[in-house]
Amino acid sequence: MLSTTSEYGLLGVRDVDFRLDRYPPSPDLAELVERHWVVTWALPPGRRASVTLLPHPCVNVVLDRGMLAVAGVGRERFTYAYTGEGRVFGTKFRPGAFLPFLGRPVSTITDVTLPAARLWGPPADALAASMTGPVPELIAQMEGFLRARWPEPDPQVAVVGRIVAALLCDREVARVEDIVARFEIPARTLQRLFARYVGVSPKWVLRRYRLHEAAARLAEEQDRPWAEVAAELGYFDQSHFIRDFGAAIGLTPAAYAQACRRREEPVSA
Repeated sequence: MLSTTSEYGLLGVRDVDFRLDRYPPSPDLAELVERHWVVTWALPPGRRASVTLLPHPCVNVVLDRGMLAVAGVGRERFTYAYTGEGRVFGTKFRPGAFLPFLGRPVSTITDVTLPAARLWGPPADALAASMTGPVPELIAQMEGFLRARWPEPDPQVAVVGRIVAALLCDREVARVEDIVARFEIPARTLQRLFARYVGVSPKWVLRRYRLHEAAARLAEEQDRPWAEVAAELGYFDQSHFIRDFGAAIGLTPAAYAQACRRREEPVSA
């Protein structure tokens, strides 16, 4: 199975006050489902914490505070604040793989989080109410729910997956034009395909994956020149990299690396 999801996305360097666990889907669901994930935390009384994320080009079904929601692709970073003890469970779909469930262009839910019952009716609320057990039970319940609603095969999902894998993994792909040439698909057709299946443009996906990796490298290698990181990721125009990084992260590359060195929360909501 081609890799279609970046492992990056959490911003900054921080004390570990939460746990993130990832679980593969059952093989019969892996064509559309990338993985399940669970975030857990237990903070002492009076302490508050937060985590800032730069989202992937994926749709998630998320159980948080007893509510089940469908989260479309988020284009902006967001900060999740938490206190006390808690758990969030999610199922992440491969880029382009949620359209068969949604039944309309995924762009219609970009930057939108809607109650799962709006898509699946009262059974979604019943599922949410029942998901209170250990993680293996949560996974089994979610997978059973999805199997009962599994859509007919859509060959375009695989096409989108191959393109996304190239955007994620292939350093020779530096521009959308490289995808057009490699897959012999007209640029306008590619744009329409991504709007319908992914919810964002191929240029946005390419930029987001590169910025994910840039932020991770600057957090891990805080004394490394940011211009060197930018060049390795295909940004040969430094002003272009600074502009893209600042728009996504909220800080210049240099300021972000400094915040990571000080182990400060690098961005806010």
